[in-house]
Amino acid sequence: MDVFEAIKNRRSVRRYLSDPISDADLKRILDAARWAPSAGNRQSWEFVVVKDLERKRAIAKAALNQTFIAEAPVVLVVGANIERSASRYGSRGATLYCIQDTAAAIMNLMLAAHALGYGTCWIGAFDERKVAEIIGFPEHIRPVAIIPIGRPAERPSPPPRFALEEIVHIEKYGNKWTGV
Repeated sequence: MDVFEAIKNRRSVRRYLSDPISDADLKRILDAARWAPSAGNRQSWEFVVVKDLERKRAIAKAALNQTFIAEAPVVLVVGANIERSASRYGSRGATLYCIQDTAAAIMNLMLAAHALGYGTCWIGAFDERKVAEIIGFPEHIRPVAIIPIGRPAERPSPPPRFALEEIVHIEKYGNKWTGV
């Protein structure tokens, strides 16, 4: 699958078939995540793979009762290893770089999942403390996202996007881009 096609056609999926995800596919998805860029190559991400139904339900409950999360055959919880990033970059590493690192890894894994025919959804609305407790994250690892993965049982329409002319500026903010 062409990367531009993957970027434009990937959707947030909230309904999944019960088909399992093969270990080989899961490995490819996680491997794509670890190849994301990171500040100083600190690779400040951690991934917890959740397949147990009761644990998925607990995560869904901690995610403001977004019950569709538990329907996915696999749920990934992506955490930012604050200490790993802060050890080189101090407070900026702890408050920003580790979050940016995990965001890059999340996008990689979502695109890889899409290329393999799976649907995902980036869940950011959840009680961090509860999710950390459910999956056993220590205090220095902050849950950043919950990513359910499975064969899609829906095909969402593309969401609207701002025109480039509305969001791109030349040289400084306010100098609108007029296109190429």
